[in-house]
Amino acid sequence: MKFEGTTSYVATDDLKLAVNAAITLQRPLLIKGEPGTGKTLLAEQLASAFNTRLLTWHIKSTTKAHQGLYEYDAVSRLRDSQLGVEGVHEVRNYLKKGKLWEAFETDERVVLLIDEIDKADIEFPNDLLQELDRMEFFVYETGETIKAKQRPIIIITSNNEKELPDAFLRRCFFHYIAFPDRATLQQIVDVHFPNIKNELVNEALNIFFDVRQVPGLKKKPSTSELVDWLKLLMADQIGEAVLRERDPTKAIPPLAGALVKNEQDVQLLERLAFMSRRKS
Repeated sequence: MKFEGTTSYVATDDLKLAVNAAITLQRPLLIKGEPGTGKTLLAEQLASAFNTRLLTWHIKSTTKAHQGLYEYDAVSRLRDSQLGVEGVHEVRNYLKKGKLWEAFETDERVVLLIDEIDKADIEFPNDLLQELDRMEFFVYETGETIKAKQRPIIIITSNNEKELPDAFLRRCFFHYIAFPDRATLQQIVDVHFPNIKNELVNEALNIFFDVRQVPGLKKKPSTSELVDWLKLLMADQIGEAVLRERDPTKAIPPLAGALVKNEQDVQLLERLAFMSRRKS
């Protein structure tokens, strides 16, 4: 079982090597990188490549580790006991299975995505150490141990919002998705828009990299935002000539709302344009 990329996902050799190393070692693959570089999409394409299911656990700031295992709804059980509801004595009726439980009990080997783990509390990763190591957990309400029938392929993503504990990092295979170079971006664009004009892509990439290189930019435009921008340029029939001949003293390029996502960066580009006009 080796990942070689898919027709709709451009994976670098380093990324393919990391995925296959994690599978061989039977360790979670921890993926970091700028937002929009395809970390979440990797798990989707991995499931597609291996023709298996993808289970996604989206992590929020309020998410607790036990929610990935199961949750016991004691309140509903108490209410049902007061109302005389049938089946109230069966505790299983009040257990909600989490994504880890789902992944453990399936007969096939699935891909489990733990998405944006750094959004949770700092103790969250450590609280999952034993379950991810042993591929089992204990259900106190029923007294049973749930063991994985097939070890899932685990992809964990992080946007580096906070540092992850060393004990957790030791149990993962790590890969950082570096921002794609121009040639790789060209390949990504070709996958999404096979019939796009090369001249339009060249001019758009020139502007895209110019914006990314602006000093002091709070949020650099990402790969996914480049794809959105090109889609808008094509929809509005804005050709390469418009991009090539645009006034360099204008604040931002056409339809740049797909690239620039906060007012501080818009103001920064406007100041740079103003300074350019004064110099000219």
